[in-house]
Amino acid sequence: MPDIHVEEANAADPELLSAIIALVPQLSASAPPVTASDLDEICESPATHLFVARDESKKIVGTLTLAVFRIPTGVRAWIEDVVVATDARGRGVGEKLVRHAIEHSIAAGARTVDLTSRPSRHDAIKLYEKLGFERYETNVFRFVVERKNSG
Repeated sequence: MPDIHVEEANAADPELLSAIIALVPQLSASAPPVTASDLDEICESPATHLFVARDESKKIVGTLTLAVFRIPTGVRAWIEDVVVATDARGRGVGEKLVRHAIEHSIAAGARTVDLTSRPSRHDAIKLYEKLGFERYETNVFRFVVERKNSG
């Protein structure tokens, strides 16, 4: 595995914003563009942890967002928006990001770590299963709130 280093992004600097702007469309074509303000909010939230993977040249080649929160039944963790740059795929970047998120979740006292993945993402699903995630029989419900311009 190449020299991939994972760290938490603690500040929304121009390098991070540029990397997120480049990576998010690889994950979702319909997501609105991330702004500096959005990134500030993510980095400043005590419940949200944005992990970045850097290659040997220190370039950001992947990101993962982990939400850790307390509910009445305990501390839970949820992995979202795992994305690896197209030219860095197959080099263990995703695995390092997910392992880091699991370790962080355990240290935070989480009872479970959850994630979802589209059925078409075969490589991601294989990775999650390899790392010990099990398919959980449930129904996912989503309420979509459309943002409307007020101007």
